[in-house]
Amino acid sequence: KLKNKGKTEGRGRKMLELDVKIESKDLYDYMLRHSYNSPSGILGSCFGALLVVLAVLTGQWMYLVFGIIMLAYLPWTLFLRSKKQALTNAGFQKPLHYVLDDTGVTISQGEESVQYLWEEMVKAVSTGRSIILYTSPVNATLFPRRELGDKTVAVIEMISTHMPANKVKIRT
Repeated sequence: KLKNKGKTEGRGRKMLELDVKIESKDLYDYMLRHSYNSPSGILGSCFGALLVVLAVLTGQWMYLVFGIIMLAYLPWTLFLRSKKQALTNAGFQKPLHYVLDDTGVTISQGEESVQYLWEEMVKAVSTGRSIILYTSPVNATLFPRRELGDKTVAVIEMISTHMPANKVKIRT
């Protein structure tokens, strides 16, 4: 599952290597966090909750039906999308190999490899299930906690060391 070389290479350069398998529940966790922290996700949830409150206050049960639909629609569609993406996207069929070092994060699988520099990272956040490292406003690298195990602290330290504190919102 996880290989932490945790070694120092060259002149004090710290490097951390991980093999991570992304599953549909990891994608779902990311999609939920991303959606409910966007203006449209917040607005949709507030509007759905408002309809439920209106139904209780006015006795118009049609508001209740629409409110429940609005509240359930986003999580349900994200659940279906995460399942489909995990099954159909070749990138999620095999583990991804991550190398975190002083330069950034390199992700490889088979012959393909991509590197993201620390300076280019948008933000780092966490959920109860994952550490999410945003490589753009809408794309992210996922580190599922179940895959990290006892190496979670090392990953958090690597991210926190190389990114400005105002971009890191990770709970241990």
